[in-house]
Amino acid sequence: MAKDSAKSAGFTPARSPYGPRPLGALIPALTKPVFRRRSPAGAQLMADWAGVVGPALALVTSPIRFTAGTLTIGCAGPVAMELTHLAPQLIARINAHLGKPMVERLRFVQQAPARPAQAAKPLPDAPLPAPVEAAVGTVPGEDLRAALAKLGRGVYRNRT
Repeated sequence: MAKDSAKSAGFTPARSPYGPRPLGALIPALTKPVFRRRSPAGAQLMADWAGVVGPALALVTSPIRFTAGTLTIGCAGPVAMELTHLAPQLIARINAHLGKPMVERLRFVQQAPARPAQAAKPLPDAPLPAPVEAAVGTVPGEDLRAALAKLGRGVYRNRT
């Protein structure tokens, strides 16, 4: 009966410093050094850069750093002047993507654009084993049959 009255009074027993602690108490100590180097908003912006600014600007620019409301963008010489004129629209687009007004200023630095990686040559399709070919042949519908055959060739190509 005394325990019930202690609970209703808002009494909580003291935690032992050597006992288990809630996971939520440990997370700030772990994430603070990481977020000091790179903010979550900056990481999201760098990951989604092509979708935020569009493919044309993504080819000639790259986000470098996001600190204290200033986004540093690397770009080739003449592009910086064009982006200076587009800055208000670009800031609005970036803030809309982030969901709240975080970018206040843009800073442009001279940086050669990174060349996109060349696409790997597609591997030749592997032939389907006879039992799989027979099973695919019994599927009704030409489009479905062709899609299943293509899927099967891709699966068997990766197995070899």
